Amino acid sequence: MNPELNSKAPDFKLFNTFKKEIGLSEQKGKNVVLLFFPLAFTSTCTKELCSIRDNYAMYNGLNAVVFGISGDSLYSLGKFKEEQKLNFDLLSDFNKDVSTAYGSIYELFGFGMKGVTKRAAFVIDAGGIIKYKEVLENASEEPSYEGITSTLRALIA
Repeated sequence: MNPELNSKAPDFKLFNTFKKEIGLSEQKGKNVVLLFFPLAFTSTCTKELCSIRDNYAMYNGLNAVVFGISGDSLYSLGKFKEEQKLNFDLLSDFNKDVSTAYGSIYELFGFGMKGVTKRAAFVIDAGGIIKYKEVLENASEEPSYEGITSTLRALIA
């Protein structure tokens, strides 16, 4: 599946690092930023998520909640969140159902790994519609933070 801009975002429920189930449909009334990332503890993923951490007040000010989503276990994500002092939820998509629903999955990744989550960014408006979509083929690239924030700014204008 590969959802398009201005289409309804695929709903999901995933567990965060505190073993609490989080659902997209529970976020109604807020803008949502979904950041899919391949692997915790890798350099680009760390850089990306720490950038969000350092600018989280701005995202909050734009009526946005941010979720990082990876195929890592909730236990490894918990350690990663703790070590990097991340101030937003990381959600475990261990079975890759959500990554697949958002068209954000590598068939084959480095070192022969199959089914690794692609780096991708989605902005979903308060009504559950996808307003920004960026799925990166190159895992060493970061998403456009300017694209994400300008979309969020337009949603509250």
